[in-house]
Amino acid sequence: MSQLSNFTFEEMHIGQTARYSKTVEEADVRMFAAVSGDVNPVHLDAEFAAGTRFGERIAHGMLTGAYISAAIAIELPGPGTIYLGQSLKFRLPVTLGDTVTVNLEITELDERKKFVTIECTVINQEEKVVATGTAQVMAPTEKLVIERPATPEVSVN
Repeated sequence: MSQLSNFTFEEMHIGQTARYSKTVEEADVRMFAAVSGDVNPVHLDAEFAAGTRFGERIAHGMLTGAYISAAIAIELPGPGTIYLGQSLKFRLPVTLGDTVTVNLEITELDERKKFVTIECTVINQEEKVVATGTAQVMAPTEKLVIERPATPEVSVN
């Protein structure tokens, strides 16, 4: 089994970067709809979506936001990070089968509060920017190296 580790505030520096990639699958969109309650047919109904400006189903914008959350939680700063806020701007739709890569870069460190500001850019497999934003997090205070928890198995009908 693989491990996860984090960066404490003292270990971080402005300009530090990390990446996280995920391919958007049918199950991801269906589970996000189930968890969030967002059953907009542009996400779930191919026939409906074909008649929209996108011409096909698209993933929920906040699913892309959730991938940013995952990148922060497991890459930079990593386990023990507390999310304080996130601004997001969606630039292009993400469709099923797209592989999105979240790029994180530390742009500000608040020594007094131990807060970290992270610029977030999400690109697709064609290197096109699909979302941008800024996250503010509370850095972990304790260095951690832990076994990576298994992804929960769920099913959606």
